[in-house]
Amino acid sequence: MENKEQKILIVSDAWAPQVNGVVRTLSYTKKCLESFGYQVFVITPDQFFSIPCPTYPEIRLALFPGKRMTSSIKSIAPDIIHISTEGPLGISARNYAIRHDLRFSTAYHTRFPEYIHSRFRIPLAFTYRFIRWFHRHSSAVMVPTSSVLNDLQKWEVENAVLWPRGVDTELFKPNAERAKNDESIFLYVGRIAIEKNLEAFLSLDLKGEKWVVGDGPELKKLRQKYPNVTFFGAKTKEQLPFYYNQADVFVFPSRTDTFGLVLLEAMACGLPVAAFPVSGPIDVIEGDANNFKAKAGILDGDLGLACEQALTLSRKHVRKHAEKFSWDHATKIFKGHLVKSRETGSYNIIDNPYKDNKGIRRFIKATKNSLAGLLCGLKEESAFRQEILLTFLLVPIALLLETSLLEKLLMISSVILVLIVELLNSSVEAAVDRISLENHGLSKRAKDYGSAAVFLSLILCGTIYLVFIFRSIF
Repeated sequence: MENKEQKILIVSDAWAPQVNGVVRTLSYTKKCLESFGYQVFVITPDQFFSIPCPTYPEIRLALFPGKRMTSSIKSIAPDIIHISTEGPLGISARNYAIRHDLRFSTAYHTRFPEYIHSRFRIPLAFTYRFIRWFHRHSSAVMVPTSSVLNDLQKWEVENAVLWPRGVDTELFKPNAERAKNDESIFLYVGRIAIEKNLEAFLSLDLKGEKWVVGDGPELKKLRQKYPNVTFFGAKTKEQLPFYYNQADVFVFPSRTDTFGLVLLEAMACGLPVAAFPVSGPIDVIEGDANNFKAKAGILDGDLGLACEQALTLSRKHVRKHAEKFSWDHATKIFKGHLVKSRETGSYNIIDNPYKDNKGIRRFIKATKNSLAGLLCGLKEESAFRQEILLTFLLVPIALLLETSLLEKLLMISSVILVLIVELLNSSVEAAVDRISLENHGLSKRAKDYGSAAVFLSLILCGTIYLVFIFRSIF
Protein backbone atom coordinates (compact mmCIF):
# COMPACT_ATOMS: atom_id res chain seq x y z
CA MET A 1 0.00 0.00 0.00
CA GLU A 2 1.56 3.26 -1.09
CA ASN A 3 1.37 6.28 1.16
CA LYS A 4 1.99 9.13 0.66
CA GLU A 5 0.46 11.53 3.11
CA GLN A 6 -2.15 8.94 3.92
CA LYS A 7 -3.63 9.11 7.39
CA ILE A 8 -3.50 5.94 9.47
CA LEU A 9 -5.63 5.70 12.60
CA ILE A 10 -4.65 3.23 15.32
CA VAL A 11 -7.15 2.59 18.11
CA SER A 12 -5.71 0.99 21.26
CA ASP A 13 -6.87 0.42 24.82
CA ALA A 14 -3.20 0.02 25.78
CA TRP A 15 -0.88 3.02 25.63
CA ALA A 16 1.68 4.97 27.64
CA PRO A 17 2.26 5.33 30.55
CA GLN A 18 1.61 1.57 30.53
CA VAL A 19 4.78 -0.46 30.10
CA ASN A 20 4.13 -3.68 28.20
CA GLY A 21 4.76 -5.40 24.91
CA VAL A 22 1.64 -4.05 23.22
CA VAL A 23 2.53 -0.45 23.99
CA ARG A 24 6.13 -0.89 22.85
CA THR A 25 5.02 -2.65 19.66
CA LEU A 26 2.60 0.12 18.74
CA SER A 27 5.07 2.88 19.67
CA TYR A 28 7.79 1.47 17.42
CA THR A 29 5.30 0.76 14.64
CA LYS A 30 4.01 4.33 14.79
CA LYS A 31 7.55 5.68 14.64
CA CYS A 32 8.44 3.52 11.62
CA LEU A 33 5.21 4.38 9.77
CA GLU A 34 5.93 8.08 10.24
CA SER A 35 9.45 7.54 8.90
CA PHE A 36 7.81 5.99 5.82
CA GLY A 37 5.84 9.20 5.26
CA TYR A 38 2.46 8.38 6.80
CA GLN A 39 0.49 10.54 9.20
CA VAL A 40 -0.31 8.37 12.20
CA PHE A 41 -3.03 9.17 14.74
CA VAL A 42 -3.65 7.12 17.86
CA ILE A 43 -6.87 7.06 19.90
CA THR A 44 -6.05 5.95 23.45
CA PRO A 45 -7.72 5.82 26.90
CA ASP A 46 -6.15 9.08 28.10
CA GLN A 47 -8.48 10.92 25.70
CA PHE A 48 -11.57 9.58 27.53
CA PHE A 49 -13.02 9.33 31.00
CA SER A 50 -11.72 6.00 32.23
CA ILE A 51 -11.45 3.70 35.22
CA PRO A 52 -8.75 1.18 36.23
CA CYS A 53 -9.18 -2.30 34.81
CA PRO A 54 -10.06 -4.79 37.56
CA THR A 55 -6.97 -6.87 38.50
CA TYR A 56 -4.92 -4.81 36.01
CA PRO A 57 -5.11 -1.17 37.24
CA GLU A 58 -2.31 0.02 34.95
CA ILE A 59 -4.75 -0.37 32.06
CA ARG A 60 -7.47 2.27 31.94
CA LEU A 61 -10.88 1.31 30.57
CA ALA A 62 -12.73 4.08 28.76
CA LEU A 63 -16.34 4.46 29.85
CA PHE A 64 -19.06 5.07 27.23
CA PRO A 65 -16.58 6.15 24.53
CA GLY A 66 -19.07 6.01 21.64
CA LYS A 67 -19.84 9.71 21.20
CA ARG A 68 -16.25 10.90 21.53
CA MET A 69 -15.00 8.02 19.38
CA THR A 70 -17.39 9.12 16.64
CA SER A 71 -16.24 12.74 16.79
CA SER A 72 -12.56 11.71 16.93
CA ILE A 73 -12.77 9.48 13.86
CA LYS A 74 -14.73 12.10 11.94
CA SER A 75 -12.25 14.85 12.80
CA ILE A 76 -9.27 12.69 11.78
CA ALA A 77 -10.98 11.37 8.62
CA PRO A 78 -8.48 8.48 8.31
CA ASP A 79 -7.66 6.70 5.08
CA ILE A 80 -6.80 3.54 7.03
CA ILE A 81 -8.18 2.20 10.33
CA HIS A 82 -6.38 -0.33 12.50
CA ILE A 83 -7.98 -1.54 15.74
CA SER A 84 -5.32 -2.95 18.01
CA THR A 85 -7.14 -4.20 21.10
CA GLU A 86 -10.42 -5.85 22.05
CA GLY A 87 -11.24 -3.39 24.88
CA PRO A 88 -13.91 -0.65 25.11
CA LEU A 89 -12.14 1.62 22.61
CA GLY A 90 -11.57 -1.24 20.19
CA ILE A 91 -15.22 -2.30 20.42
CA SER A 92 -16.42 1.29 19.95
CA ALA A 93 -14.21 1.84 16.88
CA ARG A 94 -15.20 -1.56 15.46
CA ASN A 95 -18.91 -0.79 15.81
CA TYR A 96 -18.46 2.65 14.25
CA ALA A 97 -16.61 1.20 11.26
CA ILE A 98 -19.21 -1.51 10.68
CA ARG A 99 -22.08 0.93 11.09
CA HIS A 100 -20.58 3.23 8.45
CA ASP A 101 -19.42 0.48 6.09
CA LEU A 102 -15.71 1.20 6.61
CA ARG A 103 -13.05 -1.50 6.21
CA PHE A 104 -10.49 -2.02 8.97
CA SER A 105 -7.81 -4.37 10.24
CA THR A 106 -7.30 -5.70 13.77
CA ALA A 107 -4.55 -7.28 15.86
CA TYR A 108 -4.44 -10.12 18.35
CA HIS A 109 -1.63 -9.23 20.76
CA THR A 110 -2.65 -11.13 23.86
CA ARG A 111 -4.00 -14.59 24.59
CA PHE A 112 -7.05 -12.96 26.09
CA PRO A 113 -9.11 -16.17 26.54
CA GLU A 114 -6.24 -17.95 28.30
CA TYR A 115 -5.64 -14.96 30.59
CA ILE A 116 -9.31 -14.81 31.53
CA HIS A 117 -9.33 -18.54 32.13
CA SER A 118 -6.28 -18.37 34.41
CA ARG A 119 -7.86 -15.61 36.50
CA PHE A 120 -11.56 -16.45 36.58
CA ARG A 121 -11.75 -20.01 35.21
CA ILE A 122 -14.12 -18.91 32.45
CA PRO A 123 -14.21 -21.62 29.74
CA LEU A 124 -12.02 -20.89 26.73
CA ALA A 125 -14.88 -21.63 24.32
CA PHE A 126 -16.93 -18.80 25.81
CA THR A 127 -14.16 -16.18 25.50
CA TYR A 128 -13.11 -17.32 22.02
CA ARG A 129 -16.71 -16.77 20.95
CA PHE A 130 -16.18 -13.11 21.84
CA ILE A 131 -12.86 -13.08 19.94
CA ARG A 132 -14.60 -14.46 16.84
CA TRP A 133 -17.32 -11.82 17.15
CA PHE A 134 -14.85 -8.97 17.58
CA HIS A 135 -12.63 -9.89 14.62
CA ARG A 136 -15.37 -11.20 12.30
CA HIS A 137 -15.49 -8.10 10.07
CA SER A 138 -11.74 -7.45 10.10
CA SER A 139 -9.98 -7.59 6.74
CA ALA A 140 -6.83 -8.90 8.44
CA VAL A 141 -6.36 -10.16 12.00
CA MET A 142 -2.63 -9.61 12.62
CA VAL A 143 -0.92 -12.10 14.95
CA PRO A 144 2.73 -12.22 16.03
CA THR A 145 3.63 -15.88 15.43
CA SER A 146 2.69 -18.90 13.36
CA SER A 147 1.68 -20.77 16.52
CA VAL A 148 -0.86 -18.13 17.43
CA LEU A 149 -2.11 -18.04 13.85
CA ASN A 150 -2.71 -21.78 14.00
CA ASP A 151 -4.49 -21.43 17.35
CA LEU A 152 -6.88 -18.80 15.98
CA GLN A 153 -7.60 -20.93 12.95
CA LYS A 154 -8.37 -23.85 15.27
CA TRP A 155 -10.89 -21.62 17.08
CA GLU A 156 -12.34 -20.55 13.68
CA VAL A 157 -11.15 -16.95 13.80
CA GLU A 158 -10.97 -15.95 10.14
CA ASN A 159 -8.52 -13.77 8.17
CA ALA A 160 -5.58 -14.30 10.55
CA VAL A 161 -2.25 -13.15 9.07
CA LEU A 162 1.30 -13.04 10.39
CA TRP A 163 2.76 -9.78 11.71
CA PRO A 164 6.12 -10.50 13.42
CA ARG A 165 7.64 -8.18 16.00
CA GLY A 166 10.93 -6.35 15.95
CA VAL A 167 13.52 -5.05 18.36
CA ASP A 168 15.43 -1.77 18.61
CA THR A 169 18.96 -3.11 18.19
CA GLU A 170 20.42 0.36 18.79
CA LEU A 171 18.85 0.71 22.22
CA PHE A 172 19.10 -2.96 23.16
CA LYS A 173 22.70 -3.97 22.54
CA PRO A 174 25.50 -5.72 24.43
CA ASN A 175 27.66 -3.74 26.83
CA ALA A 176 31.23 -4.18 25.59
CA GLU A 177 32.56 -3.43 29.09
CA ARG A 178 30.41 -6.03 30.81
CA ALA A 179 32.31 -7.90 33.54
CA LYS A 180 31.62 -11.51 34.51
CA ASN A 181 29.41 -11.85 37.60
CA ASP A 182 30.72 -13.61 40.70
CA GLU A 183 27.34 -15.32 40.95
CA SER A 184 25.01 -16.04 38.06
CA ILE A 185 22.07 -13.64 37.75
CA PHE A 186 18.76 -15.00 36.47
CA LEU A 187 16.47 -12.19 35.29
CA TYR A 188 12.76 -11.86 34.59
CA VAL A 189 11.35 -8.70 32.99
CA GLY A 190 7.63 -8.19 32.55
CA ARG A 191 4.30 -7.88 34.22
CA ILE A 192 4.01 -9.49 37.64
CA ALA A 193 0.68 -11.25 37.33
CA ILE A 194 -0.70 -14.74 37.73
CA GLU A 195 -0.91 -15.41 33.99
CA LYS A 196 2.87 -14.88 33.67
CA ASN A 197 3.47 -18.05 35.73
CA LEU A 198 6.26 -16.24 37.59
CA GLU A 199 6.39 -18.67 40.52
CA ALA A 200 7.62 -21.37 38.15
CA PHE A 201 10.82 -19.30 38.04
CA LEU A 202 10.94 -17.95 41.59
CA SER A 203 10.49 -21.38 43.17
CA LEU A 204 13.46 -22.88 41.31
CA ASP A 205 16.54 -23.93 43.26
CA LEU A 206 19.18 -22.09 41.22
CA LYS A 207 22.77 -21.31 42.10
CA GLY A 208 22.82 -17.56 41.87
CA GLU A 209 20.64 -14.49 42.22
CA LYS A 210 17.11 -13.98 40.95
CA TRP A 211 16.16 -10.53 39.70
CA VAL A 212 12.67 -9.37 38.79
CA VAL A 213 11.96 -6.14 36.90
CA GLY A 214 8.33 -5.10 36.54
CA ASP A 215 5.14 -4.29 38.35
CA GLY A 216 1.72 -5.83 38.71
CA PRO A 217 -0.97 -7.12 41.08
CA GLU A 218 1.16 -10.05 42.34
CA LEU A 219 4.19 -7.93 43.27
CA LYS A 220 3.39 -7.45 46.95
CA LYS A 221 2.50 -11.09 47.48
CA LEU A 222 5.58 -12.47 45.69
CA ARG A 223 7.90 -10.00 47.39
CA GLN A 224 6.75 -11.32 50.77
CA LYS A 225 6.81 -14.96 49.70
CA TYR A 226 10.29 -14.80 48.14
CA PRO A 227 12.43 -12.48 50.31
CA ASN A 228 15.67 -13.69 48.70
CA VAL A 229 14.58 -12.44 45.27
CA THR A 230 15.51 -8.88 44.27
CA PHE A 231 12.48 -6.95 42.97
CA PHE A 232 13.39 -3.72 41.16
CA GLY A 233 9.88 -2.54 40.22
CA ALA A 234 8.90 -1.10 36.85
CA LYS A 235 11.57 0.43 34.62
CA THR A 236 11.42 2.42 31.41
CA LYS A 237 12.56 0.83 28.16
CA GLU A 238 15.67 3.06 28.27
CA GLN A 239 16.59 1.57 31.66
CA LEU A 240 16.05 -2.07 30.67
CA PRO A 241 19.34 -2.60 28.74
CA PHE A 242 21.26 -2.14 32.01
CA TYR A 243 19.49 -5.11 33.61
CA TYR A 244 19.70 -7.27 30.48
CA ASN A 245 23.45 -6.68 30.31
CA GLN A 246 23.98 -7.36 34.01
CA ALA A 247 22.18 -10.72 33.94
CA ASP A 248 23.47 -14.11 32.77
CA VAL A 249 20.15 -15.75 31.79
CA PHE A 250 16.76 -14.33 30.91
CA VAL A 251 14.04 -16.56 32.35
CA PHE A 252 10.65 -16.52 30.62
CA PRO A 253 8.21 -18.73 32.57
CA SER A 254 4.99 -17.68 30.81
CA ARG A 255 3.00 -20.37 29.00
CA THR A 256 0.37 -18.03 27.50
CA ASP A 257 2.18 -15.12 25.78
CA THR A 258 1.57 -14.71 22.08
CA PHE A 259 5.10 -13.49 21.45
CA GLY A 260 7.08 -12.08 24.38
CA LEU A 261 8.74 -8.92 23.09
CA VAL A 262 11.09 -8.98 26.09
CA LEU A 263 12.64 -12.13 24.61
CA LEU A 264 13.92 -10.13 21.65
CA GLU A 265 15.09 -7.27 23.88
CA ALA A 266 17.06 -9.66 26.08
CA MET A 267 18.61 -11.46 23.12
CA ALA A 268 19.52 -8.15 21.45
CA CYS A 269 21.63 -7.47 24.55
CA GLY A 270 23.26 -10.90 24.14
CA LEU A 271 21.34 -12.44 27.04
CA PRO A 272 20.48 -16.15 26.56
CA VAL A 273 16.92 -17.23 27.26
CA ALA A 274 15.49 -20.10 29.29
CA ALA A 275 11.81 -20.87 28.70
CA PHE A 276 9.20 -23.57 28.34
CA PRO A 277 8.72 -25.03 24.84
CA VAL A 278 5.44 -23.24 24.20
CA SER A 279 4.02 -20.79 21.67
CA GLY A 280 5.95 -17.54 21.81
CA PRO A 281 9.37 -18.84 22.83
CA ILE A 282 9.19 -21.57 20.18
CA ASP A 283 8.56 -18.95 17.49
CA VAL A 284 11.20 -16.49 18.70
CA ILE A 285 14.04 -18.73 19.87
CA GLU A 286 15.48 -20.56 16.92
CA GLY A 287 18.99 -21.81 16.24
CA ASP A 288 20.80 -24.72 14.74
CA ALA A 289 19.51 -27.85 16.47
CA ASN A 290 22.79 -29.61 15.66
CA ASN A 291 24.93 -26.81 17.05
CA PHE A 292 24.27 -26.25 20.74
CA LYS A 293 26.48 -23.17 20.94
CA ALA A 294 24.55 -21.45 18.12
CA LYS A 295 21.33 -21.49 20.09
CA ALA A 296 19.81 -18.23 21.36
CA GLY A 297 18.06 -19.98 24.23
CA ILE A 298 17.06 -23.26 25.79
CA LEU A 299 13.48 -24.51 25.73
CA ASP A 300 12.69 -27.34 28.12
CA GLY A 301 9.76 -28.61 30.16
CA ASP A 302 12.18 -28.51 33.11
CA LEU A 303 12.72 -24.76 33.49
CA GLY A 304 15.53 -25.24 36.01
CA LEU A 305 17.47 -27.40 33.56
CA ALA A 306 16.87 -24.83 30.82
CA CYS A 307 18.35 -22.11 33.10
CA GLU A 308 21.49 -24.18 33.79
CA GLN A 309 22.06 -25.00 30.13
CA ALA A 310 21.43 -21.40 29.02
CA LEU A 311 24.43 -20.33 31.14
CA THR A 312 26.72 -22.06 28.64
CA LEU A 313 25.40 -20.33 25.53
CA SER A 314 27.41 -17.76 23.61
CA ARG A 315 26.21 -14.18 24.11
CA LYS A 316 27.70 -13.34 20.71
CA HIS A 317 25.52 -15.92 18.97
CA VAL A 318 22.46 -14.77 20.92
CA ARG A 319 22.97 -11.19 19.71
CA LYS A 320 23.48 -12.40 16.14
CA HIS A 321 20.13 -14.17 16.25
CA ALA A 322 18.35 -11.04 17.53
CA GLU A 323 19.76 -9.01 14.63
CA LYS A 324 17.46 -10.95 12.30
CA PHE A 325 14.54 -8.95 13.71
CA SER A 326 14.06 -5.28 12.88
CA TRP A 327 11.16 -2.90 13.36
CA ASP A 328 11.45 -1.62 9.79
CA HIS A 329 10.92 -5.13 8.45
CA ALA A 330 8.06 -5.83 10.88
CA THR A 331 6.37 -2.52 10.05
CA LYS A 332 6.57 -3.18 6.32
CA ILE A 333 4.70 -6.43 6.90
CA PHE A 334 2.17 -4.56 9.08
CA LYS A 335 1.75 -1.97 6.33
CA GLY A 336 1.12 -4.70 3.77
CA HIS A 337 -1.84 -5.99 5.79
CA LEU A 338 -3.55 -2.60 6.10
CA VAL A 339 -6.63 -1.85 4.00
CA LYS A 340 -8.13 1.39 2.79
CA SER A 341 -11.21 2.19 4.83
CA ARG A 342 -13.09 2.92 1.59
CA GLU A 343 -12.55 3.46 -2.10
CA THR A 344 -11.02 6.78 -3.13
CA GLY A 345 -13.67 9.34 -4.03
CA SER A 346 -16.58 7.21 -2.81
CA TYR A 347 -19.32 8.89 -0.80
CA ASN A 348 -19.86 7.93 2.80
CA ILE A 349 -22.31 9.35 5.30
CA ILE A 350 -19.39 10.39 7.54
CA ASP A 351 -18.53 13.02 4.89
CA ASN A 352 -21.87 14.74 5.46
CA PRO A 353 -21.73 17.19 8.39
CA TYR A 354 -25.52 17.33 8.43
CA LYS A 355 -25.85 13.64 9.30
CA ASP A 356 -24.33 14.03 12.73
CA ASN A 357 -27.31 13.99 15.07
CA LYS A 358 -28.96 11.08 16.82
CA GLY A 359 -31.65 10.47 19.42
CA ILE A 360 -33.47 13.41 21.03
CA ARG A 361 -30.94 15.84 19.61
CA ARG A 362 -31.84 14.74 16.11
CA PHE A 363 -35.57 15.05 16.87
CA ILE A 364 -35.17 18.60 18.19
CA LYS A 365 -33.02 19.68 15.25
CA ALA A 366 -35.36 18.05 12.71
CA THR A 367 -38.34 19.85 14.27
CA LYS A 368 -36.54 23.20 14.02
CA ASN A 369 -35.63 22.54 10.39
CA SER A 370 -39.21 21.54 9.57
CA LEU A 371 -40.63 24.71 11.12
CA ALA A 372 -38.00 26.75 9.25
CA GLY A 373 -39.12 25.09 5.99
CA LEU A 374 -42.76 25.94 6.64
CA LEU A 375 -41.89 29.56 7.39
CA CYS A 376 -39.80 29.82 4.21
CA GLY A 377 -42.69 28.39 2.21
CA LEU A 378 -45.09 30.97 3.65
CA LYS A 379 -42.67 33.85 3.10
CA GLU A 380 -41.30 33.02 -0.33
CA GLU A 381 -43.85 30.84 -2.16
CA SER A 382 -47.12 32.52 -3.16
CA ALA A 383 -48.49 29.17 -4.40
CA PHE A 384 -47.94 27.67 -0.95
CA ARG A 385 -49.77 30.59 0.70
CA GLN A 386 -52.71 30.13 -1.70
CA GLU A 387 -52.83 26.42 -0.89
CA ILE A 388 -52.80 27.20 2.83
CA LEU A 389 -55.89 29.41 2.31
CA LEU A 390 -57.44 26.57 0.32
CA THR A 391 -56.76 24.26 3.25
CA PHE A 392 -58.66 26.54 5.65
CA LEU A 393 -61.60 26.36 3.23
CA LEU A 394 -61.58 22.65 2.39
CA VAL A 395 -60.91 21.12 5.83
CA PRO A 396 -64.13 22.59 7.38
CA ILE A 397 -66.08 21.32 4.34
CA ALA A 398 -64.74 17.81 4.98
CA LEU A 399 -65.75 18.05 8.61
CA LEU A 400 -69.29 19.39 7.87
CA LEU A 401 -70.21 16.93 5.09
CA GLU A 402 -72.26 13.92 6.14
CA THR A 403 -69.58 11.32 5.47
CA SER A 404 -67.86 8.58 7.48
CA LEU A 405 -64.75 9.24 9.54
CA LEU A 406 -62.60 7.38 7.02
CA GLU A 407 -63.97 9.50 4.15
CA LYS A 408 -63.32 12.73 6.10
CA LEU A 409 -59.73 11.59 6.66
CA LEU A 410 -59.36 10.83 2.96
CA MET A 411 -60.50 14.34 2.00
CA ILE A 412 -58.26 16.06 4.56
CA SER A 413 -55.33 13.86 3.53
CA SER A 414 -55.73 14.91 -0.11
CA VAL A 415 -55.44 18.56 0.95
CA ILE A 416 -52.32 17.87 3.03
CA LEU A 417 -50.88 15.95 0.07
CA VAL A 418 -51.15 19.12 -2.04
CA LEU A 419 -49.14 21.04 0.58
CA ILE A 420 -46.50 18.27 0.73
CA VAL A 421 -46.08 18.14 -3.03
CA GLU A 422 -45.87 21.94 -3.20
CA LEU A 423 -43.05 21.97 -0.64
CA LEU A 424 -41.21 19.25 -2.54
CA ASN A 425 -41.61 21.23 -5.75
CA SER A 426 -40.20 24.30 -3.99
CA SER A 427 -37.23 22.28 -2.71
CA VAL A 428 -36.49 21.12 -6.28
CA GLU A 429 -36.62 24.71 -7.52
CA ALA A 430 -34.29 25.85 -4.70
CA ALA A 431 -31.79 23.09 -5.48
CA VAL A 432 -31.81 23.93 -9.20
CA ASP A 433 -31.33 27.63 -8.48
CA ARG A 434 -28.50 26.77 -6.06
CA ILE A 435 -26.66 25.07 -8.93
CA SER A 436 -27.23 27.89 -11.43
CA LEU A 437 -29.62 30.76 -12.01
CA GLU A 438 -29.08 30.83 -15.79
CA ASN A 439 -31.62 29.33 -18.16
CA HIS A 440 -30.98 25.72 -19.09
CA GLY A 441 -33.13 23.05 -20.67
CA LEU A 442 -32.53 20.54 -17.89
CA SER A 443 -33.23 23.13 -15.18
CA LYS A 444 -36.53 23.97 -16.87
CA ARG A 445 -37.39 20.30 -17.17
CA ALA A 446 -36.77 19.69 -13.45
CA LYS A 447 -39.00 22.59 -12.48
CA ASP A 448 -41.68 21.48 -14.95
CA TYR A 449 -41.70 18.00 -13.40
CA GLY A 450 -42.27 19.54 -10.00
CA SER A 451 -45.02 21.79 -11.30
CA ALA A 452 -46.71 18.80 -12.96
CA ALA A 453 -46.63 16.91 -9.65
CA VAL A 454 -48.41 19.82 -7.91
CA PHE A 455 -50.96 19.99 -10.73
CA LEU A 456 -51.77 16.26 -10.42
CA SER A 457 -52.12 16.50 -6.64
CA LEU A 458 -54.60 19.38 -7.07
CA ILE A 459 -56.61 17.31 -9.58
CA LEU A 460 -56.64 14.37 -7.15
CA CYS A 461 -57.77 16.58 -4.26
CA GLY A 462 -60.44 18.27 -6.35
CA THR A 463 -61.75 14.95 -7.66
CA ILE A 464 -62.05 13.46 -4.16
CA TYR A 465 -63.95 16.51 -2.86
CA LEU A 466 -66.29 16.68 -5.87
CA VAL A 467 -67.17 12.98 -5.52
CA PHE A 468 -68.08 13.27 -1.85
CA ILE A 469 -69.89 16.64 -2.25
CA PHE A 470 -71.92 15.27 -5.18
CA ARG A 471 -72.82 12.15 -3.21
CA SER A 472 -73.88 14.20 -0.18
CA ILE A 473 -76.13 16.54 -2.21
CA PHE A 474 -77.71 13.94 -4.50
